[in-house]
Amino acid sequence: MRGGPQTGLCTSCFAPASSMLSPLGLPIYRYSEFLDTESENLISEPDLAAGMAEQADAGALRYFGRGTLPDGNVGREILERYKLAARETVRVIAGTLANSRPDVAVFHHGIYVPQGVIGTVMRKVGVPVVNWGPAYRKSTVLFSHGDSYHHTMVDEPYDQWAKEPWTPFDEARILDYLSSRWNGGNDWISFQAIDAQGVDGLAKHLSLDPTLPIIGLLTNVIWDAQLHFRASAFPSMLEWLFATIDYFIAHPQLQLVIRVHPAEVLGTVPSRQCAADEIERRFGALPKHIKIVGPAEKISTYALMSLCDSALIYGTKTGLELACTGQPVVVAGDAWCRGKGFTIDVESEAEYLTVLDRLPFKGPISEEQVSEARRYAHHFFFRRMIPVDTLRPDHMFGPYSINVQSLDELRPGADRGLDVICDGILNGTPFVYTP
Repeated sequence: MRGGPQTGLCTSCFAPASSMLSPLGLPIYRYSEFLDTESENLISEPDLAAGMAEQADAGALRYFGRGTLPDGNVGREILERYKLAARETVRVIAGTLANSRPDVAVFHHGIYVPQGVIGTVMRKVGVPVVNWGPAYRKSTVLFSHGDSYHHTMVDEPYDQWAKEPWTPFDEARILDYLSSRWNGGNDWISFQAIDAQGVDGLAKHLSLDPTLPIIGLLTNVIWDAQLHFRASAFPSMLEWLFATIDYFIAHPQLQLVIRVHPAEVLGTVPSRQCAADEIERRFGALPKHIKIVGPAEKISTYALMSLCDSALIYGTKTGLELACTGQPVVVAGDAWCRGKGFTIDVESEAEYLTVLDRLPFKGPISEEQVSEARRYAHHFFFRRMIPVDTLRPDHMFGPYSINVQSLDELRPGADRGLDVICDGILNGTPFVYTP
């Protein structure tokens, strides 16, 4: 079909971009100009082919909102469509590179088709890549060199955050912001419910036994960015979840509270493979010492976790915030807080089960670890999340709109956050903002 299978999406995406870019007098290329480009040699190269396949898989999973493709022909057909789109993207980018080779490629997100494929090709031919996306705090963005921030934040150099000056003002600022995360008041990306019951009422609501330790578990959305991460102790979040439940079934002296990620129902792509359904399919009825808090329940994750001895996570960013309160956090996936010195990181299922044998921990992490967690949280939320004055929260089209009244607002020196971004793109400096 001329407009593709979802003509409405093509129209709503192309027209605004065209009207925004056309008056600038810049050359604008369209896919249709390059679809006949010969690029089979490039496509067949093993590392590029593997990258294309991974991005196509991720795109198909996002399309279905699942961590695995559905059975039957439909799943295979959709995956083939994504693979075809990945190959066509390679042709388009190869054609544009033959026509004009950029000094640096800057584009959104860096995962899926086409963005992830574009990044794969650019890195293959030696063009520096910059990826970006909206950050949590209002009017902020997150930029990353070389790859999607999903990957680069895991391996961020220690010196980039731990060696920076640290003042009582910095600590007060991050603690104030983390407190606001309970209701998302300073964020434009938030999935937190405002707890109507209070912490004291949660234990009674969930029928928790006050004489037994409570361990919290926070899931990720099953389908979200299902790409390969090196440091995961389990092949998938679901396998980690099942192994954890198996352990707690055999240890009734410990209570497990599973908080299913609210983005399963509140995210841009609602999940069609839900953690609670997968648990029921695998285990049936759970024993009474294992509780599940569903994604739609109006219960604050932060209030819930304040009842717990410790937290078990796979990749959620909430692990960082919990460590800032002194709570022990066990990391089984490639969370951004992994490897920073203030979490308990496991490399294998056997190591994970050994750590579970130590539960309950019955005490907070050390003061030094809490300090390290807060320093990294300050770096993450205030230095890596770059404020841009011309971005305004926009709940109609969300999360933001661009409010520029004159070019003077974009000139060097007018907006310090924009200066950091431009310097990073043009000169390769770190995308780090000094508050």
